Amino acid sequence: RAHMAIAGWACTTLCLVSYVAAFSHGASLSACTDMMPRHMRAQLRSPSNDYVTVHTNVSFYLPGDKVPVTVRSTRDFMGFLLQARKVSNDEIAGTFVFIPPGSKLMTCFEDGDTVTHSDKSLKRNLSFVWKAPDQPIGDIKFFISVVQSYFVYWAKIESAIVAQ
Repeated sequence: RAHMAIAGWACTTLCLVSYVAAFSHGASLSACTDMMPRHMRAQLRSPSNDYVTVHTNVSFYLPGDKVPVTVRSTRDFMGFLLQARKVSNDEIAGTFVFIPPGSKLMTCFEDGDTVTHSDKSLKRNLSFVWKAPDQPIGDIKFFISVVQSYFVYWAKIESAIVAQ
């Protein structure tokens, strides 16, 4: 009996450790659509937060433009998922052409359309460059989901509209 209990405990522990480790190197593709982390028992915090903001230094862009995007936080966080989305239909748009250390590109619908963390080092201020598609797509917003800890996150924090 003791052997069965120990074997069960070991199996459960190994499964949980592998599940946790999977997200320490970035979001899963299952987060592409709703930008929600898939952590067990994770708690979504109020969408309004006082510590993470997404900024651009432009209020409009043209097809093919490169737009600097800055994420600023007054608290450390470990994980994130960043996308640009069309205001008209919430579709992911464009690609990221510059990302900071501790992050990596993802392919949700096209290569490089999403950025996530590549390790669980603590992050605060991050800079990216997004490239608009060569064809007009309309106004966009940048969205970021931030994971403060394995159990606490904020989803879809949004930037101001960047008009086309």
